[in-house]
Amino acid sequence: MATVYLVDGTFELFRCFHGAPLATGPSGREVGAARGLLATLVALVRRHEVTRAAIAFDSIVAPAPSSGTPGADALIGAQQPLAADIVRALGLTLWPAGRYQADDLLATGAAALARDPAVDRVVICTTDNDLAQCVRGDRVVLLDRIRDVITDEDGVRAKFGVAPQQIPDLFALIGDRSDGIAGVPGWGAKSAAAVLARYPRLEDIPDDASTWEVELRGRERLGAMLGERREEALLSRDLSIRRADLPMAVDLDSVAWHGARRSLIDPLVAELGDDTAVERIPRWRHD
Repeated sequence: MATVYLVDGTFELFRCFHGAPLATGPSGREVGAARGLLATLVALVRRHEVTRAAIAFDSIVAPAPSSGTPGADALIGAQQPLAADIVRALGLTLWPAGRYQADDLLATGAAALARDPAVDRVVICTTDNDLAQCVRGDRVVLLDRIRDVITDEDGVRAKFGVAPQQIPDLFALIGDRSDGIAGVPGWGAKSAAAVLARYPRLEDIPDDASTWEVELRGRERLGAMLGERREEALLSRDLSIRRADLPMAVDLDSVAWHGARRSLIDPLVAELGDDTAVERIPRWRHD
């Protein structure tokens, strides 16, 4: 039985940029985040004895600096080609976004792999609450690598008060700053979870709050606000539903990890100007 690790590469690159010092490679380009990404991916495959993994990236646009001094987004975006090179050099499967979001690639990959009876568990490495909607029992789980915490379906219910598939409905009500969802004024996590426990989807919540079969203080006010913002909430919900049906060819063979490629690692670390992670790579393949 196989465990598959699916990594939110965009998040990891941003995390490395903000967590690692700026550094200039031999060519004069900024490589600090890329160095951090190489180190953290090596740590992942080493610690968890990974045999199958894929890394998904959003398309990051590197804006031209107006002041002559590049900002964080420009510095991160400029390192994305290096990030892709790191994944290839390590021999890991790369899922570039193209016209899709990394979250949708992860959701589609997780759903496809979870249907394979040879897969014991799919571990999505991310801190994005939005991807909690992909969790299924203890078969598809989230791993917060920063805190070393795994969240299964019971964990989602304990944290958010709703089932994984209700996460988009929940955030449509309470908002999610990380994804730019405003939410419905007045609604909080407890009130939303209480209502969704009785009415599982936004469409199920009656317009007339006096008919709600929920004991909830201030329900008339909440119902009135939802009445005013229902269409906006439905749109926010639908936009936050992660697609699990992208046209991707995903199976165990496509995410198998056979080790790093020496022919690609050597020129990569020369460009990064740092080979400290190389000695920690646990597996090499023969090119």
